[in-house]
Amino acid sequence: MSTLKLAVIIGSVREGRFAPAVASWFVEQATRHGGFEIDLIDLAEVELPLALPAVSPMLDPDPERPAGMTDLTRRLGEADAFVILTPDYNRSYPASLKAAIDWHFTQWDRKAIGFVGYSGASGGLLAIEHLRQVFNELNAHTIRNYVTFPRYYLLFDAEGGLLEPDEPAAAATAMLDQLHWWATALTAARSIPAA
Repeated sequence: MSTLKLAVIIGSVREGRFAPAVASWFVEQATRHGGFEIDLIDLAEVELPLALPAVSPMLDPDPERPAGMTDLTRRLGEADAFVILTPDYNRSYPASLKAAIDWHFTQWDRKAIGFVGYSGASGGLLAIEHLRQVFNELNAHTIRNYVTFPRYYLLFDAEGGLLEPDEPAAAATAMLDQLHWWATALTAARSIPAA
C-alpha cells in the first residue's frame, strides 16, 4: 500500500471544545491504518479572517492571504487527501471551517475527503451533509463512509478514551480504506493534463 499525505483538519475553534479528544483518537486510528503520513491541522492555531478577498478564489486561485494563513495554504496544497473533523453547531458546521474552505480553491480540487463528526444528537451528520455540498462545488470527492459520535459526551471517559472502541475503530478503518483507494486514484489522475 502506497503512503499518501493525509491532512486531518480540526474544524472547531470554540473555547472548551471537545475536538482535540476526537482528533487524538482519530489520528491514532489513521496511524494504525498505515496508509497515510498524517498532518494534524488545528484551525484554532490559524489566522482565519471571515472577510474574504475581493475576488473569488475560483477566479483567482492564489489570492493574497493573511501572513498567518501561509502555512495552512501550503499544508493543504501538499495533502493528497483530507479528513474533516467537525462538530454540529445549529444543524451545520463551524464558521471557522467555512472560512478555511473559502480562502482556498485549488488546494481541494480533485482530492478525496472523509469526515469525522460529533455532536449531541446527530453525531455531526447534519454538518457533514452540508460539507458534502460545499466540497462538491470545489470539485473535490467526498467519500461515502464516515465516522460519527452522537452524544459524544457519553462515549468518551474523562481522559478522552472511548468506552466502547470496537465499533468506531471498525468505522474508521473502513473509511480510511475507502479514502486511501480514492486518494490513490485521484493522485494518479491529477498527473494527467486536463482536457
